[in-house]
Amino acid sequence: MSSPFGGPIVDTMIGFPTADFSQYDFIRNQAKDAQTKEEYEFPGEYMFKGVPKELPTDDPIAVTLSEMDRFGITQGLVGVPSAVSVQALRRHPDRFVASFEVDANRGMEGIRELVACYEEYDVRAVSAFPCGMAPQVPINDKKMYPIYAKCVELGIPIFVCCGVPGPRLPFAAQHVELIDEVMYDFPELVFVTRHGCEPWEELAVKLMLKWPGLHYSTTAFSPKYYPKAIVDYANTRGADKVIYGGYFPMGLALERIMGELPKVDFRDHVWPKFLHENARRILKLN
Repeated sequence: MSSPFGGPIVDTMIGFPTADFSQYDFIRNQAKDAQTKEEYEFPGEYMFKGVPKELPTDDPIAVTLSEMDRFGITQGLVGVPSAVSVQALRRHPDRFVASFEVDANRGMEGIRELVACYEEYDVRAVSAFPCGMAPQVPINDKKMYPIYAKCVELGIPIFVCCGVPGPRLPFAAQHVELIDEVMYDFPELVFVTRHGCEPWEELAVKLMLKWPGLHYSTTAFSPKYYPKAIVDYANTRGADKVIYGGYFPMGLALERIMGELPKVDFRDHVWPKFLHENARRILKLN
């Protein structure tokens, strides 16, 4: 299987079409504006054009696999213990890789579930949405520290939403400056930012230069909006730190992403690292 770029692609954030948007109730329950609570099916909908919401849902795994095959995506990181993701992992273990979404408010109960999923589904990563937790849990909050410690112990990375969130929630919990303290306390941790780090992408670059374990993924961004600071960093000292991540079908169609990717001004040596080598290394996909 080959992508339009002549090599494989590992997508570090992919999902499955659904007609049930109750999965976003955890955001609606916190929001205060009427559009988020009553109008939008997808809480960050105002930020995206052409959200692929009309995909067939009778066999969501087949739909996602078809799109992956269409664009040469060999493997995709999906969230467990979602029933559809679990089914996908069992049916296609060569195509899907498990990630576990943490809620730091659950304490040891959440840690125990992480370990159970790690053992059952071969979890290769953890993910966290600090602004989406209720109550919010900042990146450097003491509630997050047992999770970081467990990631180091298990040898798996954590993907964390950083920067101003799309949903209309306060952003302070995801300020990029908070990463600095975490990396200081956990120098062995592999920490991958999600969702742009805006408007602090230049600070993210400074921190990646400083901390070996800190990486950046391009999730939820159409390629034509990849921050210039990130593209410049990848082309210079950061080729091993910038990782492809999509947002299908949550907010972006793969057709749009792949149509825009060739216009990104990455140097030739960056592309294989960006599209699959960096992800394979941190997720330990042999």
